[in-house]
Amino acid sequence: MDKELIIRSSSEHVDFALLKDGKLIELQKDEDGNNFSVGDVFIAKIRKAVPGLNAAFVNVGYEKDAFLHYHDLGPKLPSLLKFTKSVSTGKLKDFSLKNFPFEKDIDKDGKVADVLKSNQSLLVQIVKEPISTKGPRISSELSIAGRYIVLVPFSNRISISQKIEDKDEKDRLKRLVKSITPPGFGIIVRTVAQGKKVAELDKDLQNLLGRWTAMCKKLHKAHHPSKVLGEMNKASSILRDIFNDTFTSIHVDDEALYIQIKDYVQEIAPNKESIVKLYQSTVPIFEKFGIERQIKTSFGKTVSMAKGAYLIIEHTEALHVIDVNSGNRSNKANNQEDTALEVNLIAATEMARQLRLRDMGGIIVVDFIDMTSAEHRQQLFNHLRDEMKDDRAKHKILPPSKFGLIQITRQRVRPEMNIKTKEENPDEVNNGSEVEAPIGIVSKITHDLEQLLKKDYKKLTLNTHPFIAAFLTKGFPSTRSKWFFEHKKWVKVLPRDAYTYLEYHFFDKEGKQIK
Repeated sequence: MDKELIIRSSSEHVDFALLKDGKLIELQKDEDGNNFSVGDVFIAKIRKAVPGLNAAFVNVGYEKDAFLHYHDLGPKLPSLLKFTKSVSTGKLKDFSLKNFPFEKDIDKDGKVADVLKSNQSLLVQIVKEPISTKGPRISSELSIAGRYIVLVPFSNRISISQKIEDKDEKDRLKRLVKSITPPGFGIIVRTVAQGKKVAELDKDLQNLLGRWTAMCKKLHKAHHPSKVLGEMNKASSILRDIFNDTFTSIHVDDEALYIQIKDYVQEIAPNKESIVKLYQSTVPIFEKFGIERQIKTSFGKTVSMAKGAYLIIEHTEALHVIDVNSGNRSNKANNQEDTALEVNLIAATEMARQLRLRDMGGIIVVDFIDMTSAEHRQQLFNHLRDEMKDDRAKHKILPPSKFGLIQITRQRVRPEMNIKTKEENPDEVNNGSEVEAPIGIVSKITHDLEQLLKKDYKKLTLNTHPFIAAFLTKGFPSTRSKWFFEHKKWVKVLPRDAYTYLEYHFFDKEGKQIK
């Protein structure tokens, strides 16, 4: 399995595309104007407590106040408030928490009005970026993420990632981390720490303590509200969270970013430094790696899959609905049940990819093709869980219902990735109508051609709009040439001026249109 990270930089934003065996599975954008990223810490002021919601609204500098629920305050809130006030006024200059007297924990079922007051200063962390009309979701239970560990101030708990299943390894990591953890701090050990030595863990810890100290130094003169600890840049945070030994290459088209990423990889995985490469071709980097084409064909309402099957993805205010269709594929399976299982397994793989690619969150309902066999339903459920195990967003999958529905909840911490896949219709003048992008049309034509070739047509002619005809035949290798190399059959392409942009028809050797 090959994993590649392709990074495209422009003056306004940086795009990150994660490929698995050449297929796009994750797409993220880092924009210069985004002042609220998950993990950022702000010194803010309580605007007002709302007893009815048992929550408070907090001014973090966004147009809409951030939402802070009582359950997101953390048990050590009184200690955090005392520490913030002492540091902000300059009375406390030792940020280590070694000699800091902790206050009594708040009641887990208490009331927000009993612990927070208007205009009170508070350190808060972004846990969900602003989405739609809502402000950021925040927490006062702070954590600072590193490569191998997460540092949790005002805690004494050491916990190990649940994805590390080996009990001996869990015990070893807990013993090592306990020996290096300073008083007043808790540690969460991440999955990538598996097999690491104490020196590597301690180096990560010292780096996080340095970031904590730098943040505390800012508090004395900080305005309210203001960011006092920013998440590391997107490139480094993505590498920190997903980088592992399966990565085969990282391509970057900007020299300054290339040097920065190379330095970071050299720090976290010196033996992998050579996989970071500077891309210097005149062909845009996303086109070179086929990403632009995949974006155009992956973000529409209809998503094509192998063997003629396809997904329909709809969005409502409350949830996302995905419908699985078998299409008009030829049935090579022995019976309808086998066909349903085959299509459902293909759909589960593509659906897991779509959730990551679009960063869809909330409630997702998937209508798979009905299967009567309980064994097949269990096989589908297990396959979907396996396909989603690499998804970094927290999620839960319920077993298939009797109606063939599978319900999924997936954490949403940033707005859903929504990319426009349609373009202005060149057949119409100034009416604002839009049509599918040429790449999408070509994908449909290619799919129909493959279906016709399975029926053993000896000679095929394609009639299509002149723009599409030129797209298919110009250059080397052209799309038509690729068809020939793959299927060993030449397709005649004829431009038709009378056709609309989306119109195309296949004809057989006798000149009869194939329906």
